[in-house]
Amino acid sequence: MGKLTLRQAAEWCGGAVEEKYADVEFLGAANDTRVMQPGQLFIALQGARDGHDFIKKAMDRGAAAALCSRKVGDYPAIYVDDPRIALGRIAREELKRIGAKVVAVTGSVGKSTTKEMVAAVLEQAFVTSKTPANHNNDIGMPMAVLAMPENTEVAVLEMGMNHFGEMEYLTNIARPDLAVITNIGTMHIEHLGSREGILQAKLEILRGVPESGLGVFNGDEPLLWNIRNDGGHKKRYFGIENAACDVVATDIQELEDGMRFMVSGLGHHFELFVPSAGRHSVYNALAAVTVALLLGMPPEKIQTQLEGFRNTGMRQRIYTQNGMTIIEDCYNAGPESTQAALEVLGNYHTTGRRIAVLGDMLELGNRSSAEHYRIGRIAATKADMLFTYGHHSLRTVTGAITGGMAPKNAEHFDTHEDLAHVLRTRAAEGDVLLFKGSRGMKMEQALHLFLDEEK
Repeated sequence: MGKLTLRQAAEWCGGAVEEKYADVEFLGAANDTRVMQPGQLFIALQGARDGHDFIKKAMDRGAAAALCSRKVGDYPAIYVDDPRIALGRIAREELKRIGAKVVAVTGSVGKSTTKEMVAAVLEQAFVTSKTPANHNNDIGMPMAVLAMPENTEVAVLEMGMNHFGEMEYLTNIARPDLAVITNIGTMHIEHLGSREGILQAKLEILRGVPESGLGVFNGDEPLLWNIRNDGGHKKRYFGIENAACDVVATDIQELEDGMRFMVSGLGHHFELFVPSAGRHSVYNALAAVTVALLLGMPPEKIQTQLEGFRNTGMRQRIYTQNGMTIIEDCYNAGPESTQAALEVLGNYHTTGRRIAVLGDMLELGNRSSAEHYRIGRIAATKADMLFTYGHHSLRTVTGAITGGMAPKNAEHFDTHEDLAHVLRTRAAEGDVLLFKGSRGMKMEQALHLFLDEEK
């Protein structure tokens, strides 16, 4: 964004500003004084702690002004009924002002990686900005928009949700030209009741798409394919199994360093290599390819960008340390993504053993026991050893043992420290270790303890 005056922002969000401060300018926004940059608008949110209690600290650290619901001292401020809603309105108007095309990405599994792939491909042809890290909610996404340069041509926005209505709120801020849904899984089923409920919550994304916009959906997911002829927005589909999709991957080869396949669709036929393991990586890449082709990018630029793709954070990072191969996939976990990670582990070439280190998969409601048991059965066919952490993962151990894994090779732990200590005594050079679990399980802590002990 360029600098905005408090007067302009107040008009956008329906707020009030004292005349003496109306021409004060800000650049960007933050709701945490610890990471706030000088010149930003401080958002005083009401959460576990009242953001208004931090306005003085924010101003002392260089905030240009505050967005708040009541006066706290003689500071530049925009006064509104609800700072969260006002933040969204300012972000919505800023997107309109800069005129960027918007690509919104959601889905039960793979939305963050798909967002990264879409942005990586598009930046070859457009000035591209994206939501960083996990800025995919009603606070993070609008703040990410306000951090984007005003010459942004394409904004790639990740959108997350776990309750009805949340996606509708986000999409009405973003007004996406292309709305991507990677898949419909079982994450958040505790709040949404069923996969059909998850589908309806994800489809809220279309409520903010203008008539000229498109849905870009996974055509191998029956729940998404079955709505292809529903009224409203046009849809384009990508897939592997469903040859009727608009963009299809064929001749898939799983190599040591990634996936190679052919892409056909939208008038093009070309080969792609993605340096990321697993069939799920092909789906993520297909979503990015479909978006890029719809925006007019030539295949050769898509090829170049995907060949050099590197994922961020704790999402399937594969590396070697102390003679062992580590598959670090600790960012989050649900049944679908855990099964995909186990497939990667099972297909990984090694002269040693394959060891799965799994934490609980959260927000599964009454399906939790069955899904953890099912993952255990799958682990028995993909791993030589299983280490688990978390109350629900006791069922994973049971599933692995009934699936044929020797009881001595399937162990459960109550702490990261105990898990890491025992794993150190069992793992050896040449082994491949997968670390995965829901965000709340912080499986990266077990990994770091394990690796630190190995030094």
